[in-house]
Amino acid sequence: MNIRGITFDLWDTLVHDDSDEAHRAAQGLRSKREERRHLLWEALNADGPISLETVSQAYDVADTAFNKVWKEHHITWPIAERLDIMINGLGRERPSQWERLVHDTSVMEVEVPPDLIKGCAAVLSSLARDFQLAVVSDAIVTPGSELRRLLGNHGIASHFTHFAFSDEVGHSKPHPDMFKTVLQPMGLNPEEVVHIGDRDHNDIKGAQAMGMKAILFTATRDVDAATTSADAICGSYEQLLETINRL
Repeated sequence: MNIRGITFDLWDTLVHDDSDEAHRAAQGLRSKREERRHLLWEALNADGPISLETVSQAYDVADTAFNKVWKEHHITWPIAERLDIMINGLGRERPSQWERLVHDTSVMEVEVPPDLIKGCAAVLSSLARDFQLAVVSDAIVTPGSELRRLLGNHGIASHFTHFAFSDEVGHSKPHPDMFKTVLQPMGLNPEEVVHIGDRDHNDIKGAQAMGMKAILFTATRDVDAATTSADAICGSYEQLLETINRL
């Protein structure tokens, strides 16, 4: 069947993950890791003394648990749930600044955004004339609502007709629900859609299990290139249309 739809991963496929760290450093800001821990410490310490070291240790434990659940059970806890786990582990109640804490943690990657990958905007504009486009992305810290805003601020959100973010779907890739969430409203069979992403286990294996084609995108991350089962490998947006046409 002809390809009529294209789904995209977000991190290291549309935007260069952690490219915002250089922008933060240039502005004299803490790294995202440090700032997240500082935000939680600040909120808790305002209600009762607690050391930054203690809060950082609780954050590290919660992050380890998050990664295990993400990779083994295909679930990404929303940031509010992750913060609750840390706070409960510290034997504390939600701080009086709870809503501000969740908000400030959620918007960090929107207020100081990562860069679009070179050529992304122009190629998406061209592809959107001939294909239905959708985003299928795990939400690690920034929730789907803010990721939509991130893409909107970069001027590319309007190219996508549908979105599947793991905090909203309830599962993360490679779980089939992530792909079904966009395939059904697109009205396309899996064989008519190609998924593009940078991770073999999450993106390639997940899409292929649904009957979709899959392209491993290696513009900023090529860790899986040597062992991938992808139908094709693409190293840049300049090569993307040609790669899709070959399928």
